[in-house]
Amino acid sequence: MKKKTKHAWRVVIVEIGLILMSLIVLLPILLAITMSLKSSGEVFSYPPTIFPNGIHFQNYLEVFQKVNMGRFLLNSFIIAITITVGKTLFGILSGYAFANFKFKGSSILFGLLFISLFMPAELLLIVPLFNLMRTLHWVNTYWALTIPFLASATSTFLMRQHFLTIPKELEDAAKIDGAGPMKFLFQILVPISKSMIGAVAAINFVYAWNLYLWPLVVTNSNDMKTVQIGLKMLMSNQSNNNWGIIMSGTLIALAPTLLLFFFVQKLFVKGLASSGLKE
Repeated sequence: MKKKTKHAWRVVIVEIGLILMSLIVLLPILLAITMSLKSSGEVFSYPPTIFPNGIHFQNYLEVFQKVNMGRFLLNSFIIAITITVGKTLFGILSGYAFANFKFKGSSILFGLLFISLFMPAELLLIVPLFNLMRTLHWVNTYWALTIPFLASATSTFLMRQHFLTIPKELEDAAKIDGAGPMKFLFQILVPISKSMIGAVAAINFVYAWNLYLWPLVVTNSNDMKTVQIGLKMLMSNQSNNNWGIIMSGTLIALAPTLLLFFFVQKLFVKGLASSGLKE
């Protein structure tokens, strides 16, 4: 009986701790929501208030009036979806190659790929990449905003680790049935790896959606800017920022990623849990 009581108390303590941690994580979002519904004067009122006295939905409308947020959202969706599809597809192909084929120098090549995970590639390659985009006349185009990001060391690493957990007997059985490497990959591995592929796609989408530095460098017209640059445009260089409008824009930019994780959270957790680290 004592063991059951101790176990019950442990469960209660863990649950309370998780609830407190969730509240800490959600607090900035809740504050952003309440601030987005306040007037400019109420944001700086003293003593400060948590909840707005009146709901000012016009803050969200003013976001679209101050900047071309509709166009920025469209650009970000086009870029994020293109990069997500490209990164995920190439991650599947390269991860499968590293997991299932032993070729000369494969270990060294994968080691270099692994090291690149810890390097800020955008900062190291931004100058030569920009010069290449300018040479190709791709500046201020979707090509420049997507092509450099279609390959991903993270996607390759995650997919490779996942494919290593697949029993080799499954591939042997496929070979007996006459399935070649590509048929085995797309007709057998991909269908049973939907969780991992979904997790990788979610990671890639969030990364692409939050790109800021590269789009800032390779775009020079408002028609090609992304939602993250649009948020910066809402902020004034002076001290008279309307934080209600800025928070409204932030929530608009945050909404797609929150909705994504809301719908794929189980798939995301299951995929990462099944990735494993088998060598």
